[in-house]
Amino acid sequence: MNLPRFSCLASALLLVGSTALAAVNDGSLALTTRSLARSTTDSNDWQTVEKTVAWNPKKTALVICDMWDRHWCEGATRRVGELAPRMNEVVKKARAQGVFIIHCPSDTMKFYEGTPGRRLAQAAPTVTPKVPLQRWCFLDKAREGALPIDDTDGGCDEHPPCKNYTAWKQQIPVIEIQDGDAITDSAEAYNLMEQRGLENVIVMGVHLNMCVLGRPFSIRQMVAQGKNVLLMRDMTDTMYNSRQRPYVPHVAGTELMIEHVEKFWCPTISSVAFLGGAEFRFSEDKRPTVLFLVGDEEYKTGETVPAWARKELAWRGVRCTFVLEDAVRPGEFPGLEKLPEADALFLSLKRRTLSPAQMAFLKQHLDAGKAIVGIRTASHAFGAKTIEPGRLAWDTFDREIFGGHYQNHYGKGSATLARALPAAKTQPILSGWPDREVAFTSHLYKCRDLGPGTRVLLDARVESQPGVVEPVAWINTAANRRAFYTSLGSPEDFQEPAFRRLLANALLWAVGQPVP
Repeated sequence: MNLPRFSCLASALLLVGSTALAAVNDGSLALTTRSLARSTTDSNDWQTVEKTVAWNPKKTALVICDMWDRHWCEGATRRVGELAPRMNEVVKKARAQGVFIIHCPSDTMKFYEGTPGRRLAQAAPTVTPKVPLQRWCFLDKAREGALPIDDTDGGCDEHPPCKNYTAWKQQIPVIEIQDGDAITDSAEAYNLMEQRGLENVIVMGVHLNMCVLGRPFSIRQMVAQGKNVLLMRDMTDTMYNSRQRPYVPHVAGTELMIEHVEKFWCPTISSVAFLGGAEFRFSEDKRPTVLFLVGDEEYKTGETVPAWARKELAWRGVRCTFVLEDAVRPGEFPGLEKLPEADALFLSLKRRTLSPAQMAFLKQHLDAGKAIVGIRTASHAFGAKTIEPGRLAWDTFDREIFGGHYQNHYGKGSATLARALPAAKTQPILSGWPDREVAFTSHLYKCRDLGPGTRVLLDARVESQPGVVEPVAWINTAANRRAFYTSLGSPEDFQEPAFRRLLANALLWAVGQPVP
């Protein structure tokens, strides 16, 4: 099944939240896998591909990569400690279903010398591989290009970074090693698989940008040997310092690496496949959630806004939930009940009414002082000209929330030329805005007489009407709320890099995230 790539994490999770493993009648395991494939129409776009595969557990290995008892980086040690209990439950369930377990804590074989698991691995006869076995499989630039994160500093996200030394002695004891499991840190893993006729490999452990890709028992090696490989995406972590490129939260860096694997190496599954419930999430994963409420036929924001959000926000670590107007029932917004879970609301509506319950969700969000970002017709989002029974309008929404004063527009035709106010150029939302006028196709709104608490960031003039100047982007921080509004937002505007950057900056500012 091909699906549009919802890079925003919340959307991605919606696509895979029900990936439960089931034993079918013949005893095989039904696994829903996720990968990324280039769009057939746009080589720069990727689409999610979900498939269900049936694997024979007797022909499947579960490889646990470098889940050490301690790491030189304290953050890495902490995250391994969080991963280990759920990982152990996955291992127990897989073992019970007949999957062969291979524990691979590199550089600790002396600790396990003489144990049954170590002897089992050593006893596997050496076989001739399909391609030469490597002690380390380095980055394959011809196949995968550069990694999406910069780990050249070692990847410790602590501040100051921890001292680098060999801190590990064994696998973290939380992950139980049982009779019948193997222990190795070398190409012995491949010998074991060939000895037992294992065709399928599920890889879990740390760290995805380093050992999980490069070790001789892990992804690059096993793909090269022709094995069917899956990464368990929520049972991994990266060595990534969020102060390095691309300057996103640590957990977002891990998501970028998961996407990298899905694009160039192998599909993924999650621990939900074995245990049910929800995917594992680190306690430090506090990425903000934005709910996008869209209902505007004139400017086609039901298409432009989700497409923009997927490309501009996901890799920055923003979770996105899209609530689009029901195509069959205009004025209905299924999913708006998720608004209480959101940190910010992105609004693109035009003269809509809401049910009392939906209006209550909206006012609850705003009364709590949560952030809101609006574009174009959001200034008259709830100023409906006719109100059906059982529906609610909000004529003063623009004034009360955005601090605006929408009074129609100057008509279509001439370009709107926007510029940053000199006094506002230090505002983070204007980071990256050109030091010149930028032309837009959106006809200019009349928005003078802004309310208290507002600060104009951009104003604009009509190219064909000298002397006409109106504010086109501002913030409102009255009532301790972060509100941003711009009257720009036509489909053509979304093709302008300055506008796309402006919106991304505004959302990051709204949810209290650093603006690059």
